[in-house]
Amino acid sequence: MSVDSRPAASDASAPRAWVPDVLAGFEQSTLEGGRADDAPVPSVLVRRCDGVASRTAVLYVHGFVDYFFQSHLARAHEELGLRFYALDLRRHGRALRAHQRPNFTTDLDEYLEDVDLALTELFGREGVERVVLNGHSTGGLVVALYAHRGRQREHVGGVVLNSPFLDMNLPAWQQRWIEPVLAGLGAWWPHLRLPGLGSVYGQSLHRQYHGSWDYNLDWKPIDGFTVFAGWFRAIHRAHREVAQGLRIECPCLVLHAQRSLRCRAWSPQTMVADVVLNVADIERLAPRLGPRVEIVAVADAIHDVMLSAPAVRQTAWRQVHDWLVRHLRND
Repeated sequence: MSVDSRPAASDASAPRAWVPDVLAGFEQSTLEGGRADDAPVPSVLVRRCDGVASRTAVLYVHGFVDYFFQSHLARAHEELGLRFYALDLRRHGRALRAHQRPNFTTDLDEYLEDVDLALTELFGREGVERVVLNGHSTGGLVVALYAHRGRQREHVGGVVLNSPFLDMNLPAWQQRWIEPVLAGLGAWWPHLRLPGLGSVYGQSLHRQYHGSWDYNLDWKPIDGFTVFAGWFRAIHRAHREVAQGLRIECPCLVLHAQRSLRCRAWSPQTMVADVVLNVADIERLAPRLGPRVEIVAVADAIHDVMLSAPAVRQTAWRQVHDWLVRHLRND
C-alpha cells in the first residue's frame, strides 16, 4: 500500500448511515469500496451509540473464525476516555454475505484495505485525530502489517496485539517441508480444502459448552470454518514478511498466554493455556515488529487473552491500561 496523508475533508461531505447493531448499545455502518473477485466485499464498522467525546480512538480488529462481540473491551477503553470502534473484516461476521466463502482471502492486503477504509471514516467523519490499533490473532497480524506499511500509518499512535498470529503452530519439520508445499498449492488451487482448527478452542469459549461467552455461532462456529489453501498461502506470505522484520515506528504492546497446549479434546487445562498458537513463536517474532515493542506473558490466559477467566482478564487489562496511559500521555 502506498504512503499517503489523511483523507481530505471532501471525503467526509456525505453523512454516513448508522443502524442498530446486534449488540445492545452499539450501532453499525457498512463500508463499501473493497475490491475483490466476489464483489461486493463490504466490511462493517461498529461503535457505541453514545461514545465518549475524544479525538483519540481505538480500532479493534478480530481474528480468524471471529467477529466483534467483546463489548467489555469498549467499556474498558471508554473508561479511559478513548472512543472505541471495532471492524468486522470482509467475509467475517456482520460483513459475511451468502455468496461468500466465510473468512476466505488469498491476500491479506485485502484486510489492510478494510482497515484503511475504517480509518478514513474515523479521520474524515468521526473527528478522530489519532488511533490505537488493537488486533487479536489474525487481526493482530493484520494491524501489525498496517502499522508497518499502511496508507495512513502516520496517524497510528500505538498498537496493542492480543496473541498475534505471527507464525503457523506447526512442528519444525512440518514448517520446513509441508508448509511451503501447502502454500504453493494455494497459488494454483486456492479453494483446495485443508484440515481445520478443530472444536477444542470453541468449546472453551461458548457458554453452551465449557465457556462463559455468548456469541453468534453462525459467525463463529464451534468447529470453525473451512481452511482453504489460498488462505493458507496468504497467511504464509504475511508470516514471511514478519520474519524478515517490520518497522512499526509507534509503541507496540504484545500480550500472550504464558503457555501453550496441544490437545485433541477439551480438558480443564484448555481453560488456562493457548490451544491455538505456540506462544514461543510470539515471543520469538514479536521483537521483529519494530524498535518499541513490549511483550507481556499473562499467567493462565487463553488464546484470546481478553476472554480469559475474570481475574486473568483483569490482570491483562491492567497491563493494557497502564501502557495506554503511559504512551498516549508521552507521545
